[in-house]
Amino acid sequence: MGWLICLCAIIGRELLRFLNQPTRLVSALVRPLLWLLVFATGFRAALGIAIAPPYQTYITYSIYVLPGLVGMVQLFNATQSSLSMVYDREMGSMRVLLTSPLPRWYLIICKLLAGIAVSLVQVYAFLAVAWLCGDDAPPLGYLTVLPALIANGLLLGALGLLLSSLIRQLENFAGVMNFVVFPMFFLSTALYPLWKIREGSALVADICAANPFTYGVELIRFALYGQIDPVATLVVLGCGGLLLAAAIIGYSPSRGLVRRKAA
Repeated sequence: MGWLICLCAIIGRELLRFLNQPTRLVSALVRPLLWLLVFATGFRAALGIAIAPPYQTYITYSIYVLPGLVGMVQLFNATQSSLSMVYDREMGSMRVLLTSPLPRWYLIICKLLAGIAVSLVQVYAFLAVAWLCGDDAPPLGYLTVLPALIANGLLLGALGLLLSSLIRQLENFAGVMNFVVFPMFFLSTALYPLWKIREGSALVADICAANPFTYGVELIRFALYGQIDPVATLVVLGCGGLLLAAAIIGYSPSRGLVRRKAA
């Protein structure tokens, strides 16, 4: 019962903190909506898709555009969660939680699940706006995509926790954005399908094929249309499990003691 109370408390705290920061929701929606409304036309033209008639929305070809932007919402949420984790670990509530009698690995998993819960709120808010703008995804897809969102949230959240275990100062997150987040997003199939990327550069296509985020986007893309991609499912869950294990090791007290002695 104590473990369940801890889980509910951490998830509830993260959701309340998110709901008490409306600007955070707005900022999470503005970025993908801007891409959706402005850049979708260029994407359709690059893919050889007919331009929509006048007065028709820019979101008519969501099979390529929408899943990648959903992945973008989760990717930047994972980055922001890891940013807050650095602060919480040093001066916030997580510093107290890590000294509680509960196992540290369980507290890390609770924090991960809380981040996934917040990302789901952001994603469904974005999907609601996209639907109002005329998104043509099947209505049932908003339900079938939920397991894919949880799996992709596990992958990206575990990556964020691993990064937060390695970074000691908030100022270093600028480097994370430049060398981790942006390459992870642009070198994936979030914007273009892999076959179109391969037409331009085989090397870039191979890099995209080795990017775990690519498989997260493909998992969302298939799930949004009621289908399952077995390869993407295995890659996302496998990489997410490995990253989570590495994050738990990164937050272990013995590792911290070794680093202090080395310093």
